[in-house]
Amino acid sequence: MLEQVIDQYWKTVVDTIQEGVMIVNKNGRIVFVNGSFEKITGYSRQEAQGKSCHLLQCDTCEKARCLTGENWCDLFKVGCIDMKRCTLTHKNKGRVQVLKNASLLKDALGNVVGAVETLTDISDIVEKDHQIEAFRRQLQQENGFHNLLGTSRAMHQVFELIRNAARSDAPVLIQGESGTGKELVAQCIHDIGPRLEQPFVKVNCAALNESILESELFGHVKGAFTGAVKDRKGRFEAAKDGDLFLDEIGDLPFYCQVKLLRVLEENIIERVGDNTPTPVNTRIITATNRSLKEDVRTGKFREDLFYRINVIPIQIPPLRERAEDIPVLVDSFLLRNRLKTQSAIQGVSNRAMQSLMAYPWPGNVRELKSAFEYAFVTCHGTVIRREHLPLQVFLSGTSSPTTDNQLPHKDETQKQQLLRALDQSGGNQSMAARMLGVSRVTVWNRMKKYDIDLNRKERVGEAK
Repeated sequence: MLEQVIDQYWKTVVDTIQEGVMIVNKNGRIVFVNGSFEKITGYSRQEAQGKSCHLLQCDTCEKARCLTGENWCDLFKVGCIDMKRCTLTHKNKGRVQVLKNASLLKDALGNVVGAVETLTDISDIVEKDHQIEAFRRQLQQENGFHNLLGTSRAMHQVFELIRNAARSDAPVLIQGESGTGKELVAQCIHDIGPRLEQPFVKVNCAALNESILESELFGHVKGAFTGAVKDRKGRFEAAKDGDLFLDEIGDLPFYCQVKLLRVLEENIIERVGDNTPTPVNTRIITATNRSLKEDVRTGKFREDLFYRINVIPIQIPPLRERAEDIPVLVDSFLLRNRLKTQSAIQGVSNRAMQSLMAYPWPGNVRELKSAFEYAFVTCHGTVIRREHLPLQVFLSGTSSPTTDNQLPHKDETQKQQLLRALDQSGGNQSMAARMLGVSRVTVWNRMKKYDIDLNRKERVGEAK
């Protein structure tokens, strides 16, 4: 009966979709598969139909044979499977990562007659995730600190402050222009500190309406105001023994500043509409792109609160003050966008890199990231050139064109280009990297690849 229903209503339609489809009877025997199932598993219809679904050796299947001996799979007990990630055994290629959905099939009387499963191949996505994770670990080891990138002296000072802040329970104030990565710094402090297993709660003080900000931070009791139909915990209680990140602290209303000061001094909060103190053990991390000292001077920010949150100050330098970090960030955004878009883009031209180095980046790292997203849309070749960059970045490099002797010759090998750049830069690897339009790490890797030792008197003409 089930086979007849399939032949009459399902086969043609189901055979056209990209997801693999498998239908089994109550005994777990496969009675139908579509074409996509054949591609995902490597088993043809003839090989799969009539066999037990155990053929696929799914690592999440649960055996749950009932007393009558009919039902083989736990699906017949739970009724459905929703977006479950698992691995199957491909006939020829080993394990395959898939996303599984499944549901029971019933006849008109409600009797279970079988089950249907859909399989979505996510192997490419998983592999991409692995590549990104490996790249992230490599960047952290060579060019940065956790999720923060930079090899400049200024960033190494920031990294050291982060280490010190993470070991302390004192309030931290992170200051820097928009786009410098203040939230990443706050997250890093939490991730390497003793409160890692506790919550990390974020609040953007500028994004919340003043009328609900106090309730968001401290919670409220039923009837405290119109719409307060039940008691509600605030962000402080949600953070528990973890870290509470207050972004854009300079936009905190004056009346909330008073309550925040009390939390810092007494480690207690009071919900809106209640006068019962609740103890909290939350460490506060704040951030702002404003000058709080100036706000204190003009009366917009409480002086006593400023000194309470500014126990461990961390100042993140703008990108224009650490231009030597641009090649490292370029490498990161280049690979991330290439993996994300499956683009054929392999690098950045010398003149494009010159424009990137010359531009002052008022939007800092966030703007650089956006510039690369733009370039990946406009570039249809394998190399990002100046004309592929946003107009303001493109124009920044026009006043200092690259001279012919700085550009690598087309007939030179990669080793010869590297030797020429090292020779012209006097052995300075960072300068050589900028001349070649790559990162300092790439220069170092190529030196290792071609066994180039700066202490040896190796010249361009010696490269084979």
